[in-house]
Amino acid sequence: MPSPHPAYAQPISLRTSWLPLAGLSAVFLIEMLDDSILNVALPTIGRELHASSTALEWITLTYTVVFGGFMIPLAALADRFGRRRTMMLGLIIFAAASLSTLLVTAAWQFIAIRAITGIAAAMTAPGSMALAFRLFDADELRVRSMNIISTVGLVGMAIGPIAGGFLLAVAPWQALLAINAPIAALAMIGIRSGIPADRPEDLHDAPIDTVGAILGMVAVVAVLLAPTLLTETGSESAWPWVSIVCAASAMTLFIRREHRVPNPMIDLRLITRPLVASGLLFKAAGSLATGALGYLVTLHLQLAYGWTPGQAALGMLPQVVVLIAGGALVRPLIAHAGMTRAAWYSSAVIVAGLAVYGVLGIHGYVWIAAALALVALGMRIVGVVAGTNVMRGLPEDRTTIGAALADTSGQVGASVGFALAGTLLATLFAGSLTGGAWSAGQHAQFDVAVSVTGIALAIAAGLLVSAGIWLSRERADGAQGAAEPSKTVSRRRR
Repeated sequence: MPSPHPAYAQPISLRTSWLPLAGLSAVFLIEMLDDSILNVALPTIGRELHASSTALEWITLTYTVVFGGFMIPLAALADRFGRRRTMMLGLIIFAAASLSTLLVTAAWQFIAIRAITGIAAAMTAPGSMALAFRLFDADELRVRSMNIISTVGLVGMAIGPIAGGFLLAVAPWQALLAINAPIAALAMIGIRSGIPADRPEDLHDAPIDTVGAILGMVAVVAVLLAPTLLTETGSESAWPWVSIVCAASAMTLFIRREHRVPNPMIDLRLITRPLVASGLLFKAAGSLATGALGYLVTLHLQLAYGWTPGQAALGMLPQVVVLIAGGALVRPLIAHAGMTRAAWYSSAVIVAGLAVYGVLGIHGYVWIAAALALVALGMRIVGVVAGTNVMRGLPEDRTTIGAALADTSGQVGASVGFALAGTLLATLFAGSLTGGAWSAGQHAQFDVAVSVTGIALAIAAGLLVSAGIWLSRERADGAQGAAEPSKTVSRRRR
């Protein structure tokens, strides 16, 4: 891999690259803090803005949908116009949107700000992985740097609700989000000082496929909307099915177009590469398991065990602790098994965690805690390894869109997992999931519904993982260099 700048020597250790790593870690920290702190502040926001429950839902949903829908098109632009340039612009927008919350007086204003924040996050999230990947030449350093970045973000996710609760006692809710602005400024300093600007030869100059970008955005947005519509309006309503049909139609048209146009936004042949396809499948399986299990366990602890929301939050601690501490196992596992097999093993642990919940979760909290820990451990490792493998399998001028594909597969996986868990639970359990006194028969029925749902999720994740292992079975480390195929593709269209 050539040096990103003629006068720039790539770092040979993490210690010598502490400044850019601090900047990239701050980017991920902002994203995690923003989401976790917002959840704590929603009741206060609702009271002060006189927002309805629907408005509060759109405050959270708008960010998620815009973030997911814009991520791949904006990543394609970053690979065209510059990754660092796109990152810096995204951080400026993020900071401005965060500060603008100080002026909010109505719910619709805040919803608009959350949409702008989602665009900024779509510009920065894939770039943090792509720039970390570009920063180093060795895969070991790439993985270690991404592990550090994700650890910082997960710590922010864990402490965000606690810090937000304390800040709400002494400051207005707007200050909780405005605090992202100085963090964004520090991130810009670290990235600008430690990462050189892209050279023209490290980018590509292919025309932007605008129609393909729109079709891709519609498909992703519809997929992300479907679970919420299904939960809010029920399966009897037409809206969830309209969203699903829209997603399927847009995706079909997107695939047809990308096969036919001379300069597609995503060259679908690249996605079929073993490292890329398997990495996307592993990421989707992990996110499906994490999102669905979090939803199921939260309901399980409150409805079947009678725990309060606060107690149920504490019951999720095994997941949080393992997500943070599990990063220490990434490097030893890769050193022992190699990148490809590390993805296999960690993905298998995720499936095992779902199976434990489905088979044993109704027999006591200890099994629920074990399932949370297993899924979190597998996700902690595969989240780093799968994303790295996706970028290893792509040409060097497509790394940002590779990171965006990995993130999008995770979002779609979580959305599908949530929809699958919610639909199965609602179908198998005839009682009310909003609580109330249950009969012994309803408790038994709920246990059956939880078990069947957990086992079904384990099967779904297992199919994704099996497909990923099958695709990457010939790419196990020790074979020819994983990144070699990317060199056969022209890095710059002239």
